[in-house]
Amino acid sequence: MTTLRPLKVITRHRNGRIHAYVTDSGAFGALEPAAVFQPRPGDEVVESAVWPDLERVVYTTLNGIVCLTRAGGLVWTSNFEPCSDQRHGHRPGCVLSLDGRTVWVYRPDAMAGRGGGDQWVAHDAESGAVLVRRELETAGHGAGQYVHPVDGSIYLDIGEGQDGSVILRATVRTDGEAEFVTYPWSDRCLIDLAPDGQQFMTVDHGQADVAFHRHSSGDVLFTLPVEAFGYDPEETFVEWSGGYLTADLAVVTLGGEGEDEEEWFRYHLIDVRTGTLCGEIAVEVTTPYELVPLGDGSWLTSGSDGTPVRWSHIPLTAAPPHPAG
Repeated sequence: MTTLRPLKVITRHRNGRIHAYVTDSGAFGALEPAAVFQPRPGDEVVESAVWPDLERVVYTTLNGIVCLTRAGGLVWTSNFEPCSDQRHGHRPGCVLSLDGRTVWVYRPDAMAGRGGGDQWVAHDAESGAVLVRRELETAGHGAGQYVHPVDGSIYLDIGEGQDGSVILRATVRTDGEAEFVTYPWSDRCLIDLAPDGQQFMTVDHGQADVAFHRHSSGDVLFTLPVEAFGYDPEETFVEWSGGYLTADLAVVTLGGEGEDEEEWFRYHLIDVRTGTLCGEIAVEVTTPYELVPLGDGSWLTSGSDGTPVRWSHIPLTAAPPHPAG
């Protein structure tokens, strides 16, 4: 499980601990953790986020959210009531706001069997007090939360399984009140926000195309169907992965199945200023979701032991014959 933070701190959960890695330094290759946090005994961590100063961590479990100091001291906790006895199908998530003052929590309460729909809750990062609570008309299994790198608004992409995906955005005004926008799609999955904040990338829930949208209106700048990459849409699909390598370059993942039924995938680069294809990235990975673009020209993969590995110096390749299509 990897949680990407907009302030260049990522977390990975290994051996019952939360490892925090800083990615805004000049370090490449296998990364060493800058801090390690020990959750409370019995807590099974679902998602986590670490403050940029590496002194605190916040994490979700199936039934609550917990904030600890680096030394293990409890800062605050908030339980999701009533306690759910459902072990699968719901994954609460958390993300830290751009200014570090608020923790946003997605609660998949419907799938957890708590009655009613899901909730999106903003907690004061110091005290845990609830600042904003939004009742949602969704029944999601989990969600991705994305912090806008300029204005600090929060995008929420709720996955409802076969029912599609719902995308919302929250903006906190200067008076502390929040404004919410629900985008008019149920068939698009949010993949990433551009590092300069100008646009965002979505993939069709049916995996037929990728689209790039203007922030924050959601207006479509351009769409690329599978055919635009030179593949047969009957045999190839767009993966729900990739993202912005830089403000001008996005990675779009295409996948399919060869004649021997072996799955394949490839990473294509798109110039988002012009909407044109400009080569591929050759990366040694085992799943299409392993490559995580960081927006600064570098990306992450995973080592054999789960350690994040940071890469740069884009190895562009000429496009070899497609394995399908």
